[in-house]
Amino acid sequence: MKFKSPIFITLLIALLPAFAAADGIIIIDPPPHPDEQVIPLEVIYHRVKINITKGVAVTHIDEVFYNPNNMDLEGTFIFPLPVGASISDFSLYIDGKKVSGEVLPADEARDIYEDIVRRLKDPALLEYMDRNLFKLRVYPIPARGKRRVELTYTETLKYDFGTVKYVYPLDTEKYSSAPLNEVTIEASIKTDIPIKSVYSPSHDVDIVRKGKSEVRLSYEEKNTLPDRDFVLYYTLSKEEIDASLITYRERGDDGFFMLLLTPSPEVDRNNVIPKDVTFVLDTSGSMKGDKIKQAKDALTFCIKSLNQGDRFNIIRFATDTESFRKGLVSANKKNKSEAHKFVSAIKARGGTNINDALLLALKSNGQSKRPHILIFITDGEPTVGETDLPDIIDNIEKGNKKKARIFVFGVGEDINTHLLDKISSENHGVSEYVKPAERIDKIVSNFIKKIQSPVLSGLSIDMTKVKVKDAFPKEPPDLFAGSQVTIVGRYRGSGKSTILLTGFVNKKKMVFEYPVKFPERDTENDFLPRIWATRKIAYLLDEIRLNGENRELVDEIIKLATDFGIVTPYTSFLVTEDQREGFGGAPTPEADEELHVMSERSMLTKKGGSFGVKSAEKMRNLKETDKVRGPNLMSIKQVGERTFFLREKVWVDSEYKKGTKTNEIKYGSKKYWVFAKNNPKAGRYLSLGKKVIFNYEGSWYKIN
Repeated sequence: MKFKSPIFITLLIALLPAFAAADGIIIIDPPPHPDEQVIPLEVIYHRVKINITKGVAVTHIDEVFYNPNNMDLEGTFIFPLPVGASISDFSLYIDGKKVSGEVLPADEARDIYEDIVRRLKDPALLEYMDRNLFKLRVYPIPARGKRRVELTYTETLKYDFGTVKYVYPLDTEKYSSAPLNEVTIEASIKTDIPIKSVYSPSHDVDIVRKGKSEVRLSYEEKNTLPDRDFVLYYTLSKEEIDASLITYRERGDDGFFMLLLTPSPEVDRNNVIPKDVTFVLDTSGSMKGDKIKQAKDALTFCIKSLNQGDRFNIIRFATDTESFRKGLVSANKKNKSEAHKFVSAIKARGGTNINDALLLALKSNGQSKRPHILIFITDGEPTVGETDLPDIIDNIEKGNKKKARIFVFGVGEDINTHLLDKISSENHGVSEYVKPAERIDKIVSNFIKKIQSPVLSGLSIDMTKVKVKDAFPKEPPDLFAGSQVTIVGRYRGSGKSTILLTGFVNKKKMVFEYPVKFPERDTENDFLPRIWATRKIAYLLDEIRLNGENRELVDEIIKLATDFGIVTPYTSFLVTEDQREGFGGAPTPEADEELHVMSERSMLTKKGGSFGVKSAEKMRNLKETDKVRGPNLMSIKQVGERTFFLREKVWVDSEYKKGTKTNEIKYGSKKYWVFAKNNPKAGRYLSLGKKVIFNYEGSWYKIN
């Protein structure tokens, strides 16, 4: 949003999703002389502290506004409140005196919002039409001076089938002309019941556990323009393995669901499943120098980390293959010591015989029914033995009858990402790529920590009384202590149901039952549709990337990408130079690179090199994503489940078909304000702009 008048300026931060509070906005009064130019206020920092104790959340906001103008300014600070929340403290000191404000109910607040929108000729505030309001006058905001605002509010969080949700609005894109200098969020959760899963679909948070019933989280970013609300879920359960369900269903279509499976972070060692691990290390000549040293350090750490009761083997390969032992051996002190000597003696020389090494590894666990994990580290393409890629894939498929999970670590950029991704994806694992500047030992060590303690293997999931389709991942991975499995999909039907989770613990079949409810309508978790669409597109793109293009897959990708505003190699027409410019300047290098990778057709064909590795990594991240990502384009907006495209200065719902009958309403007319007051939940569509085509409660509307 650009400022349309130098007289009226909306300043950050206005943040309001459905069922949540919003941060403050300062509405600046007109300067004494209409020809005076006013520079927008700036925010020095924006800090949030959240304390959640037994389901009651206390949110403290601390922000500093800076007036860069050579004149004092006067304005009104307004703060839309969440439903049921109460302000417990507010601090704004002017000339040493604490200024008081007042809380207005939704009916009175609606008139204030409407008045501001009329004056600013900017509909953004209409999304607040069904909220209460805290307001106070602010004068002066001194020339070249600062005003610090501190506000604390309390709310009771909703507990639903063991899951608790908290939202702090952080979407400032529509209300800020420049990035914020600093944004920090600190949160603590304390409960009487053990906290199982802690999940944020919106932000990459650092999570630190302080025992079974306390968790601390943090998020920090500098020079940023936040474009999504901070959303946090946590689940409470005394069960050994917790299953929590998050749903979204806006219309009569199939709903969306996310299932989070989380074991206790502290697992009884007696319940940890003994595992078989085979390390397969490329020792060809190209691994000479620092690569082989780091790889050997990684193996040394991995062997040391094996649990008592685990079994392991090491296979090094170059032109030929050599095995530490003929088969898997116990991870006892003696075998670990001898394995360290074997690793120390490894030297890098010769060619790359991938086929024989993996086939030897797959035979190593004999008739065992334990979970078998292969950790495969390589930096090259096959040059010795079987070098035909389809034959290698076919040989591995025939040799892996027991469904060992193959985890691939591709080192450097002289690799065939298509081959490595196909090996991992068709054998129940994933690929990870180690860039030239990264350390092999660190990445492999982090991975081995994650899979150190399996608690449930061979997972299968059944949801009774509803029909599930398009669930990703297609095959659930094993469940490890301290990890979380996230499954997203679509559902048909509604009502109470039972999730049946089946798996194996120490060769014994176990069944866990969880009562859940699939609602007929649920519009709170509007991030879900986009996460599901991103995952499905990733799987379809990977099918094309690894197995070849066909029209049916391409058509499905284009439809999903258009409906949900996701850039793909088949919808790169969405990206134009003017759209790449962000609301405060050019996009960050990371965002620009993401657009470049996602819109390039070569991401599906490039097998190696820097771009090939980036494409493979991007594909893996999309397939595993549990974070909602914005469209990154100024001509695309996401509002709940719906995507809007800017077409000839009109925001148009992606599902609108030309010629469809619409109810036409003139912006700012009496009919417009009556509609806004009678349908406050439509405000999030009206807030897009003065020209919008949208669907509300089954009818199409056109704002002119």
